[in-house]
Amino acid sequence: MAASNDTVSARKPQSRPDSSDQARGASIDPADVARFSAQAAEWWGARGPFAPLHKFNPARLAFVRDRAAERFGRDVKTRAPFAGLTLLDIGCGGGLIAEPMRRLGFDVTAIDASAENIGTARAHAEQQGLDIAYRAATVEQLEAEGAGPFDVVLTMEVIEHVADPEAFIRACSRLVKPGGMMVVATLNRTLKSLALGKIAAEYILRWVPAGTHDWNQFLKPDEIRLMLSEEPVAVSGPFGLAWDPFTDRWSESDDAGINYMMIATRD
Repeated sequence: MAASNDTVSARKPQSRPDSSDQARGASIDPADVARFSAQAAEWWGARGPFAPLHKFNPARLAFVRDRAAERFGRDVKTRAPFAGLTLLDIGCGGGLIAEPMRRLGFDVTAIDASAENIGTARAHAEQQGLDIAYRAATVEQLEAEGAGPFDVVLTMEVIEHVADPEAFIRACSRLVKPGGMMVVATLNRTLKSLALGKIAAEYILRWVPAGTHDWNQFLKPDEIRLMLSEEPVAVSGPFGLAWDPFTDRWSESDDAGINYMMIATRD
């Protein structure tokens, strides 16, 4: 499956990767790809290793939906409010964001460095009757092949796992269509995130397997802003996401000390 404008229109999902499904690029961290590949079959298990993402997902989906509605003047109360708009989900995993974005009307292309993740995502989308263009690939491959540009580009909890964050995020931004937007979600490099986002999440609460994150690879909002300073985008944020232990729910917050999002718009 070639990643080009023709790819976006070739919407029939497949449950098995084809021979072109091979991710290549300097952004790949092989150890991280192997770690997530080993858990690929678990993505849609609400009680499995990705259970925290299932709880986290409603908050980040609402954030993307509401900011995109503001950007493109869409009414989220209508059916498929984003019909006619294209969206690229970079580092899509098993499709936890790609599927609801497709249901909201976006024409979705989704990539991941793990062919195993893509196989899981394709199979699940096929079961749901959703036409999502999945491919095992990197953002460097898409850019080199002339894919897009896209109205919305998402890179959610990915940048802290890549080998060259600046090259990665700049390449992501270049896939945004004029008038479009990019949403970056990641973890802040603070003492609070070390204590709660790393140690507590991995070793005490067991939300994610030990070793999932390297705190030294977490990025401060100003670092992301600086990485994008030479690209023709306007960066806003951070917008925090926080967990309420009393309701066991995530929601948007003024506290960006652990999880946060940034928005980059291209005019």
